Amino acid sequence: MEEINLIIDMVKQEMDAALKHLDHAFQKIRAGRASTSMVQDVMVEYYGAPTPLNQVANVMVPDAMTISIQPWDRSAIGAIEKAIVNSNLGFAPMNNGDNIILNVPPLTEERRRELAKQAKAESEATKVTVRNARQDGMKELKKLDGVSEDLIKGAEAEIQELTDKYVKICDEHLKTKEADIMKV
Repeated sequence: MEEINLIIDMVKQEMDAALKHLDHAFQKIRAGRASTSMVQDVMVEYYGAPTPLNQVANVMVPDAMTISIQPWDRSAIGAIEKAIVNSNLGFAPMNNGDNIILNVPPLTEERRRELAKQAKAESEATKVTVRNARQDGMKELKKLDGVSEDLIKGAEAEIQELTDKYVKICDEHLKTKEADIMKV
């Protein structure tokens, strides 16, 4: 039945989007090593317009504890420095006139636990989104008229299988991220 397949596809798309969001959120949670994703959401006031950092500078990771930001336009170096300070990332930018260096401090045990909690909270929020997608799908199935009960039961079972699969994937992603965070 086409309507049932559309509902299942809609549920699957919502669950996929939730997982993508989780992966994006996990990229922002640093695990003790420098990464360009740590500064990807920094917006620089460039010629009066907020501009993503990667559009005004080259962002590199020369080693595990350093992020190097080299602006394409030297006049933007002050604005980049200000944007990093205002972004509350906890970095003290060092400006040497040509580029900005961010030293990523090693994580303390307490900070690692906080980051693990943050990762767990993101994972739980994703599971809630997955379950809400299931609920929406089930409601849509109940609204269908003139469809046999067997087809609806089969679709409900399929949606439940999808839900279980995506919740399991969330748990696996969390386990991997926690291991990454806690690794010294």
